[in-house]
Amino acid sequence: MENNTTTRTIEVNPVTRIEGHGKITVALREDGQVDNARFHVTQFRGFEVFSRGRDFREMPVITPRICGICPVSHHLASAKACDAILGVQITPTAHKLRELMHMGQFIQSHALSFFHLSSPDILFGFDADPAIRNVAGVAQKYPELALVGIGMRKYGQEIIKTLGSKKVHPWHSIPGGVNRSLKTTEKDDILKGIPALKEKLKETIELVKDYLSKNHELAKTFATLKSSYLGLVKGGKLELYDGDIRLRSPRGRITDEFANKDYYKYLGEHVESWTYLKFPFYRSLGFPHGSYRVGPLGRVNACDDFSTPEASAELAKFRSLTDDGVVHYTLYYHYARLMEILYAFERTEELLNDPDITGSDLRVTSTNLQREGIGVIEAPRGTLIHHYEVNDKGAIEKVNLIVATGHNNYAMNKGVEMVAREFIKGPDIKEGVLNRMEHVIRCYDPCLSCSTHAVGKMPLMVTVLNHKGKEVTRIEKH
Repeated sequence: MENNTTTRTIEVNPVTRIEGHGKITVALREDGQVDNARFHVTQFRGFEVFSRGRDFREMPVITPRICGICPVSHHLASAKACDAILGVQITPTAHKLRELMHMGQFIQSHALSFFHLSSPDILFGFDADPAIRNVAGVAQKYPELALVGIGMRKYGQEIIKTLGSKKVHPWHSIPGGVNRSLKTTEKDDILKGIPALKEKLKETIELVKDYLSKNHELAKTFATLKSSYLGLVKGGKLELYDGDIRLRSPRGRITDEFANKDYYKYLGEHVESWTYLKFPFYRSLGFPHGSYRVGPLGRVNACDDFSTPEASAELAKFRSLTDDGVVHYTLYYHYARLMEILYAFERTEELLNDPDITGSDLRVTSTNLQREGIGVIEAPRGTLIHHYEVNDKGAIEKVNLIVATGHNNYAMNKGVEMVAREFIKGPDIKEGVLNRMEHVIRCYDPCLSCSTHAVGKMPLMVTVLNHKGKEVTRIEKH
């Protein structure tokens, strides 16, 4: 922020109700107007380095420790990369069991994001008293909705535990397949829980749609960014476990579609000195023009349709909001997130009703190692890429991780700056304005420990500095 006209900096640290540790700084000019705003991720990136020298077969156990919120996503992406090093295609049963765990992760993670972290702002408003604008306030005033959120998260976690023995850091996928089958009784128990939760989810979707309709002007302008969108597709339809990478332009045209193994030919990573989180971009357009968005809104804009009937019908309603079917409104991340839970419930039903799901053919082995392996899946927060290079004995020589949150880094920064420019006109700033900036980040549901591979506590203050860097005021939020 080297600018002679910048006299004060406002810093929001930590940003609350997100997963991870970061801060927001807003630099003000002498006239009190916003000069710039930035979202800093202050955690250190490390897993790419200290994984070197490990046997590649350990990676599906090591990489989930990147995060306690999305361990399943790293577990599966890592296993896919290891499959590629073995040079094998896993069995239908192993593939479907992995996808079943993946659906459990989507249900539990999306439920956490919406019901626990974002719904307080929707239910109480951005300017509500922080003492009630939290999950405890939701539980007190909207107990049924809070129970729905808890129930959905528990349901997804139980799927993960059933297959991987633990709700957090499960061990189920291994190079070449999985290490455990699904019992018929377990399959039946999982199926029983879907109908009631699906109906409650539909009610929640209507609640969010009603909020967005009643606050239409806010939804249209709140950190709205006309961007490109990136996500996995199979036959043009949404794919969360195994598809090609598609990039769609802001006007809805398909810019490119390419195989997972070729990601590095199309995607680059830009770095800035003020954050540990990188900025991925589409190489042909360069940075920042090649920036795009991922996650729920990214996926529903990138794909042609959902493959399941109820989610497909909801997507048609979603796309009717605009003339070209592309929805750029950042607040609509919440709507898209709930649609994806609906898809995950439907896909879970399909998988559980497939005879392969209780099969016993679980693993394929090989001693003919390939020198590199790439595994790509859609994590709840967006496209997740694991790329390993090994020596002839299978020891890791190089790791590259492009984590979902990183793809949205540019958009999060632009969104924070847009809100700051609209609401900040001087150093005296109300708490509700700070919360609006934080909510921009919540829309993207970032996982900062994932994206920078940190270890330790994960808390995201307002500090006013003069142009010489001397601190004048600090406001801390916990």
